[in-house]
Amino acid sequence: MLQPEDIRAKPDEAFIARVRRTWTVEPEVDHVLTRKLRRRSGPGYTAIPLTTLIEGTTKLIARHIGGDFRLENPRWLQGGASKLQMAFDLTWSPDGRVERTPMVLRMEPPESIVETSRRREFEMIRAMRGIVPVPPVYWIDPEGEDLPYPALVYGFAEGIIQPKPRPGQAVRGAGTNFSPELRAAISAQFVRHLAAIHTVPAEHLQGLKWFSPAKVGSNESVIRQVNWWRRVWEEDRPIENPLMDVAYRWLIDNAPALDHISVVHGDYRAGNFLFTEHDQTITAILDWELSVLGDRHQDLTWCTRKAQSRYAEDGETLLASGLIPADQFFERYERASGLSIDPWRLQYYQLFNDYCSTVHMVATAWRVSNYGKTHQDIVVAWTSVGGNVILGRLREQLEELA
Repeated sequence: MLQPEDIRAKPDEAFIARVRRTWTVEPEVDHVLTRKLRRRSGPGYTAIPLTTLIEGTTKLIARHIGGDFRLENPRWLQGGASKLQMAFDLTWSPDGRVERTPMVLRMEPPESIVETSRRREFEMIRAMRGIVPVPPVYWIDPEGEDLPYPALVYGFAEGIIQPKPRPGQAVRGAGTNFSPELRAAISAQFVRHLAAIHTVPAEHLQGLKWFSPAKVGSNESVIRQVNWWRRVWEEDRPIENPLMDVAYRWLIDNAPALDHISVVHGDYRAGNFLFTEHDQTITAILDWELSVLGDRHQDLTWCTRKAQSRYAEDGETLLASGLIPADQFFERYERASGLSIDPWRLQYYQLFNDYCSTVHMVATAWRVSNYGKTHQDIVVAWTSVGGNVILGRLREQLEELA
């Protein structure tokens, strides 16, 4: 019989059934988390040759459009601690005329620091076309039938994530270092795009197949999210921690009912959008894998948290996402969205986000790196070190709210 510390490394069906029964989540989230546990005792990550991705991507595309295309200039694409990415050019005839389209394959490793659904990511990016700048999405391999693991193919977007270093540039904090001129242009777009995401008309979201609906006046969708990350904690944690149970109970007992249904990006911050320096324009908002239908305050607290911030040149002004002071950000957001900001909900989602970060870092990052499940084991292991700092902040928040 497996000991408690072994059951998470080799989960049996009884363990899987217990976590599924105890913490109710959205059906597609349940599918992804259950699949993770069932393949956990399999092999860890081994280097995947580029030729394997080329062959799998070719099969995926051929299954959708036949064989009249050429996959050219395949190359590894750097960036991202959770997914493997290959850039390539596709020569094809989508409208009867031959064209060459830059594309990106985004594929999971055996396990990620966040285990998410390619179906949900694909569907949400497609829903956001015309609302905010996002790359087009083309094809999806949700169960890894053509490729080694689940994957999707989307269009290559021009732009960079970080500004090019400037001579004599001061380094203050861990966030992205935008120049004052770039901050002025990018921050306005950053606020405007988040407002657009949060105010997508309800009828625009009715066709979403892989997201459970949310209801104004109900906290059901909030509780599903809290259960999601409590379940992941149970699946991935190296040891018990009573504080996580206290935090979970507080989040359930105080879950606010929705006053407005928003698309929540889930990781909206500097580093998850591309921009071009020559015209100071955000060209694409990336990484929609954590998106949900829920409360706008989740994004508002995430992109203004200190871990996502840095100090301006004066060494005193803290800039949310390296762009704008939080109070100015909130003021501009209210004007752009027409939605109010509730201080209580900000406090709730600040604690919620710290709870999720603790799960990611103390539990999942540790397990994924310790068992060699990712191509980014060093980065992920480094990430896990900061988890106890956030755990301490979680304790402080709970004490203040008691």
